[in-house]
Amino acid sequence: MTDPFVIDTPEKLAAAYEPPHPRFLAKVTDRLEATSVAFIAASPFCILATSGSRGPHATPRGDAPGFVVPLDERTLALPDRRGNNRLDGLHDILENPEVALLFLIPGVGETLRVQGSARITADPALRARFAVDGKEPATVLLVAVREVYAHCAKSILRAQLWGGRERPPGVPTNGQMIAAHSAGGRIDPEQYEAEYQARIRAQMY
Repeated sequence: MTDPFVIDTPEKLAAAYEPPHPRFLAKVTDRLEATSVAFIAASPFCILATSGSRGPHATPRGDAPGFVVPLDERTLALPDRRGNNRLDGLHDILENPEVALLFLIPGVGETLRVQGSARITADPALRARFAVDGKEPATVLLVAVREVYAHCAKSILRAQLWGGRERPPGVPTNGQMIAAHSAGGRIDPEQYEAEYQARIRAQMY
């Protein structure tokens, strides 16, 4: 018997939700501009999403803020620090280079999503660049950036993930990131931020 409530087509999915505001569809960029670089520099933690023949994997990656380094506006370098050596994500990348990164900053509701393709390198100069206490990572992941997207704070606020922790100074606001990422038309970052703060609390559920 077919379950009439199962959503199994794009049409059924679209019928279950209101269409996205055009502003949300436009707030994507294809490079690491200044606000993205600043956000990544302040982030001590990200989640690396990969997918291979054994299915998807989401791997936590963390270190001192700025441990992921933009080499240029299209390339991110992520050192592979010591772990359990299962290498699930790296095996996935060998099969399928498509990856996604989700950057988080304690005290900040917004997150930063980066999508692209990755390759693994054991380049001695890069490994040396990421040495900590004289210990180099075995490899460095190089991500060719294709899409950068600032994600709103609703999920973090609903979870009360950071409690009362305050936003660190210098982290760009959502308004600043949206203004920098949006295609077509100028967005005033201060006005957007003020409207965003009011809207997000009114639309939490």
